[in-house]
Amino acid sequence: MILVTGGLGYIGSHTVVELCVKGHQVIIVDDLSNSQLSVLDGIEELCGHRPIFERLDLRHKNGVESLFERYDITGVIHFAASKAVGESVHRPLQYYENNLGALVNLLQGIKKKGGTNFIFSSSCTVYGEADELPITEAAPVKPATSPYGNTKQVGEEIIRDTCKVHPKLKAIALRYFNPIGAHPSGKIGELPLGVPQNLVPYITQTGIGLRKELSVFGNDYPTEDGTCIRDYIHVMDLARAHVVALHRLKEQRNEDNYEVFNLGTGNGSSVLEVIQSFERVSGQPLNYKIVDRRPGDVTEAYADTEKANKILGWTARFTLDEAIASAWLWEKKNRLG
Repeated sequence: MILVTGGLGYIGSHTVVELCVKGHQVIIVDDLSNSQLSVLDGIEELCGHRPIFERLDLRHKNGVESLFERYDITGVIHFAASKAVGESVHRPLQYYENNLGALVNLLQGIKKKGGTNFIFSSSCTVYGEADELPITEAAPVKPATSPYGNTKQVGEEIIRDTCKVHPKLKAIALRYFNPIGAHPSGKIGELPLGVPQNLVPYITQTGIGLRKELSVFGNDYPTEDGTCIRDYIHVMDLARAHVVALHRLKEQRNEDNYEVFNLGTGNGSSVLEVIQSFERVSGQPLNYKIVDRRPGDVTEAYADTEKANKILGWTARFTLDEAIASAWLWEKKNRLG
């Protein structure tokens, strides 16, 4: 049985569906702090059955221990975390408590069980402002530009240190670049509670009329159009990568018991290019304005994906326009029915 923490969240829900499609039995754990129980209905429609669901805050150590006692868990995919760069700057203690406390409790539960396969939802924010582009896994990890990024750096260190002394723990950290898009059915997608902290859901909510306008944080960066550049990857490509990584762990094909992989497209797109993509696929203009830079943002980040391509046999398949089109379909179905 595969335990998926944060399984009703954005990337988690898509990965649950991909796991179910591949025949895995899944248990979802989520505290619903930034997700909705209704997502489980969409997962059920796509999977053909309703996965086991447990509402649990992973900071509660006894509850985590109980999970490993009650279920035969052979793998853990850990998504559950607070995840907004800007918010983390203003609420650092919340991020350290939630992101690192939950991780330690999970690893303690795995240790008590005797070991299992573990996939960690990491981030390209571990690289900070990279010296060279595209960014490889060998790039030096610089001081994080936000508490969120720091929790990913420290999280990786915790897992690596634990793997050194517990050889039965096999772990892979997947460093995402910028996930966007939705399931092609439009039944699940990115559904943030409150005001979105990420670019694409804010774009689609503005496009649908829920938000008055999008704020573009800075147009004076040293890029071609002055806006930040990121590597935007379709969430379905990410979901598939988790299943591939899980199979690698199960088959014990890695010589070490800890590995890291970048997950991205290998291409960078500016904020204005993402807006233009939305306008293309939706056929409508987007209302936006330029505002001051946001603390914690790096100028440019996009992935070198050669390691994942060669070792995992995985590559991103979807284009930016395809990802934006799926996000727009999800927004329309979610808001308009």
